[in-house]
Amino acid sequence: MMSKKITFGKISLSKKIADDAPPEESSSSAASSSGFGVFGKQESKITEMKEIRAEDEEESEQLKKVMGMSGFGKKAKSFDVKEMMENISKTISKKPKPEEDPVLPAPESSDPESADDDEDVIGPLPPEPPQTSVKKLPTESSGSEDYSSDSESEDSSIIDKIPCTHEVSMTHGVKAITAIAADPSGARLASGSVDYDVSFWDFSGMDSSLRSFRTLQPFENHPIKCLQYSMTGDVILVVSGAAQAKVLDRDGFEKCETVKGDQYIADMARTKGHTAGLNCGAWHPFTKEEYLTCSQDSTCRIWILYRPRGHKHLIKCRASNGVKTIPTTCSYSREGSVVACGCIDGSIQMWDHRKNFINPSLILRDAHTSGSEISSISFSYIGNNLATRSCDDTLKLWDLRAFKKPIHLADNLFSRYDTTDCMFSPDDSMIITGESLAKGQTYGRVLFYDTKNFQLVNEIKVTNSHVIKTLWHPKLNQIFVGCGNGVVKTYYDAKKSLRGAKLCVVKTRHKKNHIEMMSTQQIITPHALPLFRQDRPKSVRKQMEKDRMDPVKSRRPDLPITSGQGGRVASSGGTLSSFVIRNLGLSKRIEDDQDPREAILKYAKEAEENPYWIAPAYKKTQPKTIFADGENDDEPPEKKSKT
Repeated sequence: MMSKKITFGKISLSKKIADDAPPEESSSSAASSSGFGVFGKQESKITEMKEIRAEDEEESEQLKKVMGMSGFGKKAKSFDVKEMMENISKTISKKPKPEEDPVLPAPESSDPESADDDEDVIGPLPPEPPQTSVKKLPTESSGSEDYSSDSESEDSSIIDKIPCTHEVSMTHGVKAITAIAADPSGARLASGSVDYDVSFWDFSGMDSSLRSFRTLQPFENHPIKCLQYSMTGDVILVVSGAAQAKVLDRDGFEKCETVKGDQYIADMARTKGHTAGLNCGAWHPFTKEEYLTCSQDSTCRIWILYRPRGHKHLIKCRASNGVKTIPTTCSYSREGSVVACGCIDGSIQMWDHRKNFINPSLILRDAHTSGSEISSISFSYIGNNLATRSCDDTLKLWDLRAFKKPIHLADNLFSRYDTTDCMFSPDDSMIITGESLAKGQTYGRVLFYDTKNFQLVNEIKVTNSHVIKTLWHPKLNQIFVGCGNGVVKTYYDAKKSLRGAKLCVVKTRHKKNHIEMMSTQQIITPHALPLFRQDRPKSVRKQMEKDRMDPVKSRRPDLPITSGQGGRVASSGGTLSSFVIRNLGLSKRIEDDQDPREAILKYAKEAEENPYWIAPAYKKTQPKTIFADGENDDEPPEKKSKT
């Protein structure tokens, strides 16, 4: 009466071994077999599937809405095997034409939820076809009006990109800010000044007082010329007027310092480091351990972070006549394949990073006026354009594909400092630079130039001092400006800018209130002796005021000497000997005003009558004293005999 079950997945077939088996038993056994057979003992009890009620579905839908969930997991897809077999048989029976490719239709699902699951495509969707828009051509009568309106709309759209609706001032010191750097994430800002200080600002930790959390002097007597964070933001390169550059971590602690070269060696390739003061530095955009420095010794050196005892590559800058020329600024391209330097002879020299650094791969001799420092070289984000700022009061835009003449030129931009920089906006639509305060002007300005036609799009009057450093952070969409009066200005837009200074402005500074509490427990002893009696417990404030009046607890310094004149003290103790004698505990006080000869002759009679110390020892050998007669005192000095 047993039947052998043959199962293939969910399809099960039952073969009757005995002919007299009832049909009910075979059907029940076929229905019960599912999966890949049955292992172990078969359970006789079969739980019936309960039907899902409409009330339960409504309750689950309400729960999804309350919890904000789209669904409790994905349901298993249900397939109709019969319908799939019919579709396959239809496609096989139909022979495709030779022009058409045979395409199998997708199996249709009866469940509408499975169709929704099929729409969840993993991976990026293909781009939608561009919608063709028909632009109305201007007529003869209204052509100039349409052109002017289009140009005005373009200018207004470019101005709207500048985040300058709000401004915040951060005070670094009182001297000029010559270096500014922000890490790639925009969490921290570093500023360097002529007063040798480097300040670190943490936007997430500052409140509305806008105070830096650390200020240090990495080089004691050298002004800071360049600061730049690495591509990961964990270290910062500090370049000053010294011959050595330092790499600090995010908190300002020193990681490494480059070696100083031997200044008595003429060939710079023979020494391992710079022999003169540095001018600029830059990190490689992709290799996080590599950085570049340029110096007054007419060389640029490429370093590795963990090998500061010697440079990796050396670049010698040469003028047109073959002699040395000083590189005043240096930079990497956005891809890191080009090393560019601006020299004091007005030339721009570039080397291919993938080759040796013997000869420059691209050079332009008369880029700027000879003798004026090129203070900044900035590559565009796309990489085709180059902007240079020089102390000859010009800003130039170059195309690297046709590097003979500048595309655009802006002049009469006064630059007092040799670290005045320029840079592109995040979308390469504008160039931003600063202008120093010329004679007769009242405000230093930040200028924005359009890269297409180099027209002045916008200007911001910053402060009544020079504008030296400018930094447009692409992630924060905020502009940081370093001024000549020691103030770092931050410009941002409340809607378009992210984090940065916006985090600090909303934080209010809470003043810490001193909590008054009793330090010890009071024991009341009214009849105790004064030696053992405890003082009344005082509040912390009163105790601090009492300690303030105590010269020992407050560590009051010695009060200045008010009496005396001419460098001598009027009272006794002006000389060292009198001070020592007075403090030795003598019974009689010696007055400094009396004649010392008279003070000694007081004891002459007593020493003659009662000799005790010196007279008995020299009594036998002591010569007789012979004093001069005082009769001839009235004679003039010419007639007195010489003794």
